[in-house]
Amino acid sequence: MTETILRPSPISASVDFSADGVQHGFLRLPYSRDDSAWGSVMIPITVVKNGNGPTALLTGGNHGDEYEGPIALFDLARTLGPEQVTGRVIIVPAMNYPAFTAGTRTSPIDKGNMNRSFPGRPDGTVTQKIADYFQRELLPLADIVLDFHSGGRTLDFLPFCAAHILPDKEQEARAFELVRAFGAPWSMKMLEIDAVGMYDTAAEEMGKVFITTELGGGGTATARSAGIAKRGVRNVLRAAGILKGAVEISKTEWLDMPDGDCFLFAEDGGLIEPLVDLGEKVRKGDAVARIYPIGRTGADAVTIKAKMDGLLAARHFPGLVKPGDCVAVVAV
Repeated sequence: MTETILRPSPISASVDFSADGVQHGFLRLPYSRDDSAWGSVMIPITVVKNGNGPTALLTGGNHGDEYEGPIALFDLARTLGPEQVTGRVIIVPAMNYPAFTAGTRTSPIDKGNMNRSFPGRPDGTVTQKIADYFQRELLPLADIVLDFHSGGRTLDFLPFCAAHILPDKEQEARAFELVRAFGAPWSMKMLEIDAVGMYDTAAEEMGKVFITTELGGGGTATARSAGIAKRGVRNVLRAAGILKGAVEISKTEWLDMPDGDCFLFAEDGGLIEPLVDLGEKVRKGDAVARIYPIGRTGADAVTIKAKMDGLLAARHFPGLVKPGDCVAVVAV
């Protein structure tokens, strides 16, 4: 049996993860292209360290059209000082930097979806190389991981912080403690419908305490959603014992996604009419949306009905859908 030996990562860091103080730098990935033969992808990174203590790895821009995380993390990177910290904070505001600068969910270079590219490859595509660096270099440094998400250009969510149900109940309990500390208006026990290749899965399989968010959507941020992100990340650092100060207590409503019946998908394309707004209660069998065929007038619309009692936690955004699109999520 031949042992597989992975190549070293081509990414180099301009920061020293073991040094005390504040460092602002880059993860530099060589990328030869038409307009720059010896070019690079330069991913901004900040490390704030003060003595011994836990390490938090904070990431945004896993998908490039989701903005609350980058807003909160660029702000934290410019304001967090070592005197406020016990341990280490690693901040990467835009994980999939090519997608972030293009304002797209996936990378414009290789169409890579960062959150389906783990564990990555050091000799793969640009997206796979970034995933590999996180898998082999950054995740091993971390004790807790917070990865910000929102709905991007095609979904809109109630603002919630979430963790997953896990086989390791101690790991699961620690994650939900941080979800509670984050203090979003809603807190979710989350079900993933496609967990293969996810950053979440990579972190959890290493035994890391992993939490995530969905804080809105529509390809933009609001003052409210950005504020939730900025307050939440500091609360998580306080609850982890890394940032000085007390957690700002906020009221949160707990939600659950128990199975696949939470998700409603379009079988037909067309113009979608929402019949229920985010946060409103629904009963099993209630109509939550209607899809109008757009090829001709007079054709009957298709009604999308809830498969369970709950409330509307997410909806498609904006107005046109294709077959297979997720059009709504109902949470308990």
